[in-house]
Amino acid sequence: MSALPLFKAGTTPVYSLRVLAHLLSYPGAELRQALPELSEALAREGAVRGVRLRALNALIAALSGRDSVEVEQDYVELFDRGRATSLHLFEHVHGDSRDRGPAMIDLLKTYEQAGLYLDPSQIKGELPDFLPVVLEFVSTLEAGQVRDFVGEIAHILNAVHAALIKRQSAYAHVLAAVLELGHQQVETMEVPDDEPIDAAWAEPEAFGGCSSKGQQRPDQPQPIQIVRRAADPQRGASA
Repeated sequence: MSALPLFKAGTTPVYSLRVLAHLLSYPGAELRQALPELSEALAREGAVRGVRLRALNALIAALSGRDSVEVEQDYVELFDRGRATSLHLFEHVHGDSRDRGPAMIDLLKTYEQAGLYLDPSQIKGELPDFLPVVLEFVSTLEAGQVRDFVGEIAHILNAVHAALIKRQSAYAHVLAAVLELGHQQVETMEVPDDEPIDAAWAEPEAFGGCSSKGQQRPDQPQPIQIVRRAADPQRGASA
């Protein structure tokens, strides 16, 4: 007879949240070696079940069985080449605005007030709003706090989930599992075409005019785009 699951209703699914954090991390050699343990931890805790558990195990099997170079390249292409699938939460809220810095500081203070201090050597230089880092923090909270915290970022998680569905990526099941463990609805959202980060940050040719955003070369008429500034801009997900 198989052992009973560790997870009980009203408690925090600590191990499952940490497994999901690992699955969203860069799939280097160290992570791939730990994949069997991640699958075992999911099954042992029993917080993720049924179709979702089978889908996560299928993702783990794919990460383990495919060529390591292809797995790593696919991860970079998926999560680092477009804003819609970025795993940095404040990228979706603040973009490159000045508000992102103060929001990052507030998030760090939230971690520290809970007794969690980020070790740069452990998070490999990632920012505090990197979703795997956030999920490690969430796994330390009480069950009610997990629901509240995931609820605050649910709109971002649903947006990333929808973008991953659009790309037919099995990683979408990881985002869905996070929402479900936080007792949030997995919602269907329309995903606009995403401009790659590389293109958005591309510098125009020197003295050649700007070739994007509707502008013409120096000897051509220059259209002007006027955008109304919001009176009370949304601050986004505050941790």
